[in-house]
Amino acid sequence: MTKQIIKMTVNGEVQEVIAEPRELLIYVLREKLGMTGPHVGCETSHCGACTVDIDGKSVKSCTMFAAQAQGAEITTIEGLGSPDALHVLQESFKEHHGLQCGYCTPGMITRAHRLLEENPDPTEEDVRIGMAGNICRCTGYQNIVKSILSAAAEMNASKEAAQ
Repeated sequence: MTKQIIKMTVNGEVQEVIAEPRELLIYVLREKLGMTGPHVGCETSHCGACTVDIDGKSVKSCTMFAAQAQGAEITTIEGLGSPDALHVLQESFKEHHGLQCGYCTPGMITRAHRLLEENPDPTEEDVRIGMAGNICRCTGYQNIVKSILSAAAEMNASKEAAQ
């Protein structure tokens, strides 16, 4: 199989990788770029554990070829915060117990980030509908929703204080 060079920006850094056309983006991110935040879950796009942000859209990276990401801007959970400086959503998930085993959490937070970019002041129903493509097998979702709504309120309060 012919390999190709794929150039993309991941978490603000330009990356070049050599990949086969059939290689899935999730494996290129994890195995070639060391971005182990997005997880391989179902490999059918049902669970959302592999969710990343690509060019301003939530994408399930287990069903996208790496070659399709040529020239793309990609953000993974690693690009949202760090252990020393958590993103508001990461802090909110921690504070409101929005995770249990943590397997789905990177995809949940990455999707929630895009959701709040698209709708900075969502209702509970907006959050539930907006997160419907991400599955958690451990929680009852209530704390996930609470975490996202709390982060939205904090982000909005920060914006208002800055004005």
